[in-house]
Amino acid sequence: MAQFIALCARDTARFSDQDFAPILEPEAERARALYGAGVFRAVWGRGDLPGAVILVEAETLEAAQAAVGSLPLVEKGMLQVTLIPLAPYRGFLPRG
Repeated sequence: MAQFIALCARDTARFSDQDFAPILEPEAERARALYGAGVFRAVWGRGDLPGAVILVEAETLEAAQAAVGSLPLVEKGMLQVTLIPLAPYRGFLPRG
């Protein structure tokens, strides 16, 4: 399994709080389902702007993109997502 960080930000330039309001509960429900399935390993709210940071675990980048893409805000084009593949930190690799 590979891990990815999804940096998610609401598109507040194009959509108002009223636009987001009816979609937030379905968004949370989908995130909980992906967490329950072991695809989302952790989810944090962003402290700098409206959005989230998600630790995603998937076989491939395409599978991670599909999982994040299934969020209602992404489907509606209301969430900007940057998906970053993670690699082991070389400082923790065996020496010698």
